[in-house]
Amino acid sequence: MKTLAILLLCSLAVICLTSDAGSQPAGDNNAQEGVFVGQEQASTVVRQKRAPGELSITQLESLREVCEANLACEHMMDTDGIIAAYTAHYGPIPY
Repeated sequence: MKTLAILLLCSLAVICLTSDAGSQPAGDNNAQEGVFVGQEQASTVVRQKRAPGELSITQLESLREVCEANLACEHMMDTDGIIAAYTAHYGPIPY
């Protein structure tokens, strides 16, 4: 049974490697034109990164929960604020 499974996987690998379905001719640029968009359209689709002071209440609460697990971070959170404490102990804010 193991021999049959190995033989099947090897034959699939050979078919995938020898197949011409994934390759494109060098002169075919029309297929790639649909992939690229203008800067104005991309800026409307892509989410803009927020400034550090614009975190929502939910985001601040999740940072607070992470920081409460570390006593040093929790103490710094009480004195310097949640953003400064999280950044000092865990690095940049992920959102």
